[in-house]
Amino acid sequence: MTTAKNAARTATESPAFRTMARIGYVVLGVLHIVIGVIAISVAMGGGGEADQGGAMETIRDSPAGVVLLWLIVIGLVALAVWQIADAFLARDADAKKKWGHRLKFAGTAVVYLAIAFTALVYALGGQSDSSESSQSLSAQLMATTGGMILLVLIGLIVLAIGIAFGVRGFTRAFEKNLDLPAGAVRTGIVTFGVVGYVAKGVAVAVTGVLFVVAAFTHDPEKAGGLDGALHTLAELPFGAVILWVVAAGLIIYGLFCFARARYARM
Repeated sequence: MTTAKNAARTATESPAFRTMARIGYVVLGVLHIVIGVIAISVAMGGGGEADQGGAMETIRDSPAGVVLLWLIVIGLVALAVWQIADAFLARDADAKKKWGHRLKFAGTAVVYLAIAFTALVYALGGQSDSSESSQSLSAQLMATTGGMILLVLIGLIVLAIGIAFGVRGFTRAFEKNLDLPAGAVRTGIVTFGVVGYVAKGVAVAVTGVLFVVAAFTHDPEKAGGLDGALHTLAELPFGAVILWVVAAGLIIYGLFCFARARYARM
């Protein structure tokens, strides 16, 4: 453990590595903005997949798209390694809180690595359908003993993550991880953070609900991932308006990620 902590400390003290981790926040912002733009297209009756795969495909089709995809891979891997280093260096007098922080950092690292892997697939000329993956996973779980319970559990965990995003936004808990300047700049960044976190929380929470619905209806097609969640919002009464608001919130969260790249405590 001491060797791992030393390696983690060395990584976090490296200016070059710290810069790459900050770039990770930038590319994360780009992804959320692209997903938000696709979601607006869906709200207007257009096509497109409003998820990571759809965002990667849109980026790949843009000028210098493959280069940007490789930058996304590098930035998110660096950001994931940073989270893992934070997990090793977590300090808290309360052992439960320390392990809670470690699990949070490790979980976030896994998410970043998963997105980086998707970007790598597209950079190499492949493609990935997260909706199909979610539906396939649901179908496989339903076909196994106890799989239905596990699917409900997955849905509840994703729902809890979505709620956590919303709470983090409403309580402005994200501020403690930022070194923000005073005045209008601080107010603007905090406002973007609140709106962005709540919007992302809504999208993630609906994704979790769809897993639970898929389990209780025995219909794996209900579990459509983020794209399925946003399409579900569009089908609600005043769905287009709701989706517009959530899509705008995701774009704002992307802009907040740009500010986070500049002001995050690292």
